[in-house]
Amino acid sequence: MSSSVTSSIIRAEGLGKQVTGPAGTLDILSGITFTIAKGESVAIVGASGAGKSTLLGLLAGLDSATSGTVWLNGTDLSTLDEDGRAQLRGAMIGFVFQAFHLLPSLTALENVMLPLELAGRGDATAVARDVMERVGLGLRAGHYPKQLSGGEQQRVAIARAFAPGPALLCADEPTGNLDRATGARIMDLLFDLNAEHGTTLLLVTHDERLAARCTRQFELVDGRMGSA
Repeated sequence: MSSSVTSSIIRAEGLGKQVTGPAGTLDILSGITFTIAKGESVAIVGASGAGKSTLLGLLAGLDSATSGTVWLNGTDLSTLDEDGRAQLRGAMIGFVFQAFHLLPSLTALENVMLPLELAGRGDATAVARDVMERVGLGLRAGHYPKQLSGGEQQRVAIARAFAPGPALLCADEPTGNLDRATGARIMDLLFDLNAEHGTTLLLVTHDERLAARCTRQFELVDGRMGSA
């Protein structure tokens, strides 16, 4: 295994994703090759439909590539089955989905506690409460997702991703549903995590302010990657 693979948290080589339908085969991503070092903050930018969310899913092992290879912290994802990828994600990745994916039957606090409890953490309640305060939702901890605004649900999703202290935090439009002031607070929280704990940030965003704060930016154009 090359040193570039073992020293990076993510390495993609020749990554491609195709889908086949009635109209034929569509290349969503093609020839994606890049490396993200541990502790970096990287923004993936590009027009809607460029393949940004698809790429994020491949890099986090949520989907499988049609071609190429992804190494996550030195592990070739193609060598793992779905359960193996899930176990690796649970151990090292926090993921903020654009659609939140909160469990409606759990309160905001319980949603944030969930990954901590799954990891067997005895301090799940205390850690979750602290993170809820940090995203400005301490007073909403007992509310269910349907009782929260879209922006509040986004902040709960971010708190849930933060809570376990992941080595890598992947976020799909983390400020997309937030007002300017709350978005600025979430940006500060993201980069505080990066600075304080060496957490690698991989962000898909249209927010130019957020992208500008990252150490590097990559732009996807028609499924191919270059530097922004």
